[in-house]
This record gives sequence, structure tokens and C-alpha cells, in this order.
Amino acid sequence: MASTAAGKQRIPKVAKVKNKAPAEVQITAEQLLREAKERELELLPPPPKQKITDEEELNDYKLRKRKGFEDHIRKNRTVISNWIKYAQWEESLKEIQRARSIYERALDVDHRNVTLWLKYAEMEMKSRQVNHARNIWDRAITILPRVNQFWYKYSYMEEMLGNVAGCRQVFERWMEWEPEEQAWHSYINFELRYKEVDKARTIYERFVIVHPEIKNWIKYARFEDKHGYIAHARKVFERAVEFFGEEHIDENLFVAFARFEEKQKEFERVRVIYKYALDKIPKQQAQELFKNYTVFEKKFGDRRGIEDVIVSKRRFQYEEEVKANPHNYDAWFDYLRLVESDADVDTVREVYERAIANMPPIQEKRHWRRYIYLWINYALYEELEVKDPERTRQVYQACLELIPHKKFTFAKIWLLYGQFEIRQKNLQNARRGMGSAIGKCPKNKLFKGYIELELQLREFDRCRKLYEKYLEFGPENCTTWIKFAELETILGDTERARAIFELAIGQPRLDMPEVLWKSYIDFEIEQEEYDKTRELYKRLLQRTQHVKVWISYAQFELSVDSEDRLQRCRQVYEESNKSLRNCEEKEERLMLLESWRDFEQEFGTFANKDRVRKLLPEKVKKRRKLTAEDGSDAGWEEYYDYIFPEDAANQPNLKLLAMAKMWKKQQQEEPEPQEEDEAETEEIDAPSKPKEDEETEIQEPKDMYDDRDDSVSSTSSSDSESDEEKSEGRKENEKTDSAEKE
Repeated sequence: MASTAAGKQRIPKVAKVKNKAPAEVQITAEQLLREAKERELELLPPPPKQKITDEEELNDYKLRKRKGFEDHIRKNRTVISNWIKYAQWEESLKEIQRARSIYERALDVDHRNVTLWLKYAEMEMKSRQVNHARNIWDRAITILPRVNQFWYKYSYMEEMLGNVAGCRQVFERWMEWEPEEQAWHSYINFELRYKEVDKARTIYERFVIVHPEIKNWIKYARFEDKHGYIAHARKVFERAVEFFGEEHIDENLFVAFARFEEKQKEFERVRVIYKYALDKIPKQQAQELFKNYTVFEKKFGDRRGIEDVIVSKRRFQYEEEVKANPHNYDAWFDYLRLVESDADVDTVREVYERAIANMPPIQEKRHWRRYIYLWINYALYEELEVKDPERTRQVYQACLELIPHKKFTFAKIWLLYGQFEIRQKNLQNARRGMGSAIGKCPKNKLFKGYIELELQLREFDRCRKLYEKYLEFGPENCTTWIKFAELETILGDTERARAIFELAIGQPRLDMPEVLWKSYIDFEIEQEEYDKTRELYKRLLQRTQHVKVWISYAQFELSVDSEDRLQRCRQVYEESNKSLRNCEEKEERLMLLESWRDFEQEFGTFANKDRVRKLLPEKVKKRRKLTAEDGSDAGWEEYYDYIFPEDAANQPNLKLLAMAKMWKKQQQEEPEPQEEDEAETEEIDAPSKPKEDEETEIQEPKDMYDDRDDSVSSTSSSDSESDEEKSEGRKENEKTDSAEKE
């Protein structure tokens, strides 16, 4: 029935929270704990104090307490704190035997508990039971020899008791286990407290063997130094350097050694130590060493010593750089520059050999450009610094054999080799080397250098042969033709120079024909062969109608000292104007007319000036439709066009523009007739208007554009203007005639 009732019993429902909104006043867990502490809810009242008045009551109390402790131990024997509390309680009652028994029982449970041994030994020491304490410490260090605290306590107890021999014996037993460094230092300090320096030295000897570290050797040496044994200290440092060798060397050892010697005023020894260390230790591990060496040299060295320090430091830096990347030629250059300034010849040669051994991995000229300068610097060093021409020759020859001439070459090397042989007065080798260069890998620079070399030697026949070879190699090089002709001109063989020029202009392909023609023309002018110069200009104009050629032709005719030079010059301008009439480049035609105008302004009569002025074009603003790449409309573009009066196709448009201009003038002049009369008189007085005024007048109407396509010519007012200008010209002529009569 009971089970049935329990089965039917309903589980109480959890109350639903109707309002889930946060409370107005928020209470944190910290506040709850603070309030609980303030109200002391968890604190139990202390038990009432019990006063024991007789022995029976005391025995009863002891029995109760022991029963409680035993019950706790019986519940869990492994809890050592219960054992310790029980033993300490018995100790407080001066029941040492009972306490000793409790500790022994506890040690049977857990003999590896360090705290238990310490409490047990401390109890015996407090009770002045020395032999019992020694017994406990002996058992402890026998069972747990790696617990340093036992050894420290045991040795301290023996020392406090004045048993120095016993304390030393404890330390000796401890040292057999080779403990950590602090234990050795404690033993050494113990011996030093009793002035046993020799025994301390013996301990140090064993210490540095058990713990062979740099700092321990340094401590040993400082110990000797501190007690005045300088020779022993130096010997310790030397043994340390020998002990660690080059594989496990450290900068701190050398720094300490150097400071020791510096303290002893042995400056040469210090310098030797620093230099030896810098030679053996890698650069990244010798920063402190460099710093101390620099400070030492600043304090006790001369300028040369300080420079040696800096050079050594930089040398190590460069060594690390070239080791990290042997193909870093810039690092090699810096390293070699440093070595050349402060090293012997053998060292420099060794570094050069190491540098040139790092050939570029790819046979492409861009990878060899920096590398080849290593060879050049090597050869120059051997020639200029060492003064060893034979070795210099070997360097050049090795370099030339190394370069893959079938793929690329360096003309600089060949030329330097040739110049070196010339300096050694070995002309045959120089020519042989340059000939090999031209035969293996002909280049413009090689030909130029070889020709210049022969020119300096005044071997003109060889220069001619070289020029012939050069032109066979590159007949399109106009500079070569010009230099060849100049050579013949200098030698006085003008016919040969003229023949060279004729051959040059007859070549089917030239890189700079305009320069060649100009040089040929200048050559004929210099020879005062004006007829041949005119013939050259005519031949050139048959090939090209460039405006600059016409202008140069006209200026040539003007420069010739003859009676008809102005007529010839004017005739050239007229021919050029006719020739360029069909030219599409209107700017070139305008350039020609402006040059003609300047000529007439200086040398021509009024009629000639007027004639040229009438040939000048009008500048008209136009618009044209732009089309994008995809064919869509890109808007309109404004541009300027030139309309020449001589072009017959443009005459109707010019008349239309002139009529528009006249209509605009009429509209402006109707309200002010007096100003019109004044303007007419001013027009009569003015012989001619500058070109700029005419252009601005045409552009004056507000945003008047010719919206037609480029195929339709723009309108102009040149015809009407030409009529007005003719009437004005007649008036001007009449005025000048009357003035001459008067």
C-alpha cells in the first residue's frame, strides 16, 4: 500500500515565473557574499572553555582527545596532517616518547613524506635530543637523498652545534650525489667561513667538473682573484678556454678573461684575448665582445687600435652577409673595399678568389653585369696596388675565358685588357686581343674602342681597315659613315670622303638618314662646293619634301656670298610653297610661310612683304564629331584649322566668312557713323595689320562654329579681305609715291 501510494504521489509543479523582466535593483553574487560575511551566518560560536582542576579530569581529557585522534587516523590513515596534529598535541603535553611513537607509526604509513620527516626532526631538535635528531636526519637523507632541504637542515644543525667535522662529513656525503649548483656554493661558503681556502679550491675543482658551465669557471677564477691568487686565476681562465675549445666557445668567458687582465694592467694580453675571440666566435654571438673591445681600445688604445676594432666588426658583418647569400655582389664589393683598405695582399687575393668563384647560375647578361665588375676590380687592384702585371694579365685572360661569348659579351673587359697591354707597351698583345674580340663577338663599342686606340697611335691605315670592317658589320649605322668621312677629311683626302658619303646615302637602309645628309651637306659647304651642295639639296628633295629641308636650303642660299643670293633664296621659298601646296600637314606649310615672312621682313621690299602676307592662312575654329571604340557617339571636339588663300577649293567658304564678317561690321557701325569715319582714316593710315589681329577678328563672334564635317571646307573671308587689302595697298603705294616726289 505504501508503494502504491508513493507511485500515485504527484511531483510538485515548478512555479511559473509570470514576470520575466529584470528586477529594478540588481544584486550581484559579490553583494550576497559580503552580506553573509557581515551577518556572520557561517561562523560557529567557539566552544566553551573548559577548566581542568584535578588529575582525574586531566586523564579523562587526554583519553578523550587521544580517542578522537585515533578515530580520525583509523578513518583515513593516509592523511598525514592528522598524524602531525596528533604528534604535535602529544609534544605540547611533553609526551615526547608518545610523540616519537606517533611519528614512527606515520612513517610506516608514508615514509616518503618530506613534511613528516621535517616535523619529526624539528621535534627532536626542540627537545635537545641531538642524537635522536642525527638519527632521523641520517634515515631521511638515506631514504630521500635528492631532497636538498634535509641536507641543508642537517648541515646547519651540525654547524650550529659546532661540529665542523661532522658538518663537513655531511657535505661530503651530499656532494657524492652531485647536487645542484647551490649545494656546491653552500659547501664552498662553509669552508670559507672557517678560512679553509685550499679545501674551497678543491671543492671548486670538483664543482667545475660536475657542472661544466662558463659561469662556474668564471666564478672559480674570480674566487682565485679575490683571494689574491692571480696566477691561479689566469690558469683557471686558460684551462676554461682549452676545456670548451672552439665548438662550445662563448663570448662571456673571453669578456671576463679580458676584464681580469685589464684589472692586472696587462693591456697587450687583453688585446690578444679580444682578437683571438673575434677570430673564433661567429659575429651574431659576439655583440657584447665587440662592445667591450671597443670600450677597451677607447680607454687604453691608440687610434689605430680603435680602427682595428671597427674594421674587425665590419668584417664579421660582411662575412655573415656573403655566407647567407654568396651571390650578393654588392656585399662582396663592400667587403673587398674594406679588406683592400686594411689588409695584406694575400688576404685581399683570397677574398677576391672567393668572390669570383660565385658565378651567376644563369647565363643571362643582366645577371652577369654586377659579377663582371668583381673581375675588373680584381685586375685593377693587381695592376695599380700590387704592381703585378703578369698576374693582372692572368686575371683578364681568366675572365675572358669565363664569359660565354656566343651568348653575350662585355666590351668593357676587352677594352680594358687592350688598354692594359698598351700601358705595358705590349702592342702586339693588345691588337691580338682586340682582333679576337671583333672576331668572336663584334659590337659597336668594340669597333669604336679599337678605332680610337689606333687613332691615338696614329695608325690611319689600320683605322681605314677597321672602319671597313665596321661598315661590313653595320652598314646602316650613319654615325660610322660620318666618322669615316671625317677621318678622311682630316687626312685631307676630300675625294675619298666624298666617295664615302656617296656610298652612305646609297645604302638601302639607314638608322639616321637625316643626320647623314646634313653631314654631307655641311661637308660640301665647308669645302665651298656650292654647286655640289645645291645638287645635294635637290637630290634630297627628290626623296623627301620635309619643310625643314626647304628652310635649310633657303638659308643655305642666303648664306652664300653672291649677288643673286636673295633672288635664289626667294626662288627656293616659292618652289617650296608650290611643292607643299598639296601637303596634308598644314602646320609645316605654315612654318615655311612664317620663315619666308621673316626673310622678307629683313631683306624684302614692301611688295614682297605684302605678297607673303597674303599667302598666310586664316586660323579657324572647327568642330568634329568623335566616335568611341565601340562605335557609340562620344560627343564633339573643337580644333583649329588653317585655311590658305591659294587653295582654290576653299574660295567659296572664304567668301562666305568674309560676307559674315562684313555683315557684323555693318551691324556694329550703324549706331556710330562718326566712329566709322575715324576707323576708316585709321585703316588708311595703317599700312598693314598684323596676322594676330585678323585671327582674333575671325574668332570674335560669340561661339560661332563650323558644324559641318571635315569633308566640307569651312567658310572664310579671304577673298573680301584680299580685295580690301588690295585697295588699302593701292592707297599706301600712292602715299609713298607722293612722299618720294616731295
